[in-house]
Amino acid sequence: MSSSEGEEDPAVWLPLRARPEWADVAPLPQDDGPNPVVTIAYKDDFRETMDYFRAVFRANELSPRSLALTSLAISFNAGNYTVWQFRRRVLEALGSDLHHELDFTEQIAKGNAKNYQLWHHRRWVAEKLGPDAADRELKFTRKIFCMDAKNYHAWSHRQWVLQNLGGWDDELDYCQQLLEEDIFNNSAWNQRYFVITRSPLLGGLKATRDSEVAYAVESIKSFPENESPWRYLHGLYKNDTAAWVNDPRVSSICLDILKAKRHCVFALSTLLDLLCHGYNPSQEVMDAVNGMGISDSDSTGSDSGIAKFICSILGQEDPMRANYWAWRKSQLP
Repeated sequence: MSSSEGEEDPAVWLPLRARPEWADVAPLPQDDGPNPVVTIAYKDDFRETMDYFRAVFRANELSPRSLALTSLAISFNAGNYTVWQFRRRVLEALGSDLHHELDFTEQIAKGNAKNYQLWHHRRWVAEKLGPDAADRELKFTRKIFCMDAKNYHAWSHRQWVLQNLGGWDDELDYCQQLLEEDIFNNSAWNQRYFVITRSPLLGGLKATRDSEVAYAVESIKSFPENESPWRYLHGLYKNDTAAWVNDPRVSSICLDILKAKRHCVFALSTLLDLLCHGYNPSQEVMDAVNGMGISDSDSTGSDSGIAKFICSILGQEDPMRANYWAWRKSQLP
């Protein structure tokens, strides 16, 4: 028996029918109908466990032995949502210590870190415990990220915890740490954006924009082929296109990268977007694009011409989306 209330080790198997505490229960076999097309070859221990589970489920028996039985059933199949749902009813009826339940789910997560039912159950437990659970939940997701830095369920859970239970104080620093470990971690970039836009401690997007633009620009300089900081940079001007177009740091980073990497797709596509939203390119920008050496019938003597020229370059440098760039070109005046 582990520290989790009602948990049982399935490796030490004693048939339920041989246990005195189950002597009064008649197991309820699975009903596959009179002529099943393909009978599933369940293992005997799994079949017996589910037969007894169906019996207590039908009887709505909210007892300690039912809780232990759900632990056993989950150890065999952690994706059985009916078992998880019944377990929650038992936990509530018994007034169980939900901190022990967090221990239980943490053990299950070691082999089922992407299990929808597990994460739903964990959120239910954390919600019951309230803000006192925030620190433990944030630490739990950190453990998951050590195994899988892009586990969607863990990121979703972490964001839910921050919004509903708190714990914002060190979150931006945590994002910084993750990006120092792996600047290509798009999940960490997404979390950083979540923090600067949602944290009640930072004042919102406009309040953090200046420092975050500087951070994104430095990241782009280090790894121009990393799409995440380019997307992040654009996102910093959400619903404020004028500020995006007129911030010289945006066009400058495009120019700087194109001088070093003449056909950088992300720099070109960002420059194209700027042009399509009213950016008036400097002569230096026009010279940089004109000097790329890709022949094209479009004149580059105007903003529209240079935008068409960039579309042509992108069509060659980004062949997977060649049709998209051709369409973008067709929409230009």
